[in-house]
Amino acid sequence: MADLYAPLLNTANGKRRIVAHLGQSIDGYIATASGDSDYVNDRENILHLHRLRALHDAVIVGAGTIEADDPQLTTRHVPGPNPVRVVLDPKRRLSPSAQVFTDGAAETIVVAAEAAGGSARHGRAEVIFAPARDGHFDLARVVAMLAERNLHALFVEGGGTTVSRFFDAGLIDRLQVAIAPVMTGRGKPGLRLRAQDRLNDCPRPAHRIFRMGADILFDCDLRADTAATTTGRDGGEPSLGRIS
Repeated sequence: MADLYAPLLNTANGKRRIVAHLGQSIDGYIATASGDSDYVNDRENILHLHRLRALHDAVIVGAGTIEADDPQLTTRHVPGPNPVRVVLDPKRRLSPSAQVFTDGAAETIVVAAEAAGGSARHGRAEVIFAPARDGHFDLARVVAMLAERNLHALFVEGGGTTVSRFFDAGLIDRLQVAIAPVMTGRGKPGLRLRAQDRLNDCPRPAHRIFRMGADILFDCDLRADTAATTTGRDGGEPSLGRIS
């Protein structure tokens, strides 16, 4: 546990850190075609999510995650403070009856598009307005607005579309993907990134691998030198090992 979480503890106060996580099937889906995601991953991944929440100033999700799962986004299964809950809802389509807007368990912020207008409250949550184009936020501006509120360590928990947009915007420092030994055939996709024509142009992030219950967790450092991950592809000695 110290090996997994220590990199998240070495950020000085006031320095931005953005970690994203997705739990998915072997074939790349975070839920079935009907939307069932309870649970794709092993219970250990739930505990892991709660630990990540406790280590960050804010947890960020998209409107689709609130609609599909009605999550609490708290740290109720582990010791540690609840993060500020940030919901990206550009069109203000979410019902104010969702748990995050009614339970009072943690401070909650709704980020809406400037064009959406309306009041500055959504249930018990505060609403702030950010620039958006074609229904998509300028995520760098959203991150800057959160920093103005002293929210520097950010955890992007989902869903797939939200994590993918943060990735494509170049904002994620660490990406964690928990892969479960299950195949759904089709469903709600996880990462969907800008397509590349050549494999040499595709990201190959430096990464570590952990067993987490029945799942395999890829912990990718998107800011690190990737040279170590290419050993064995260009004349280096290949290696084979079993994770037990």
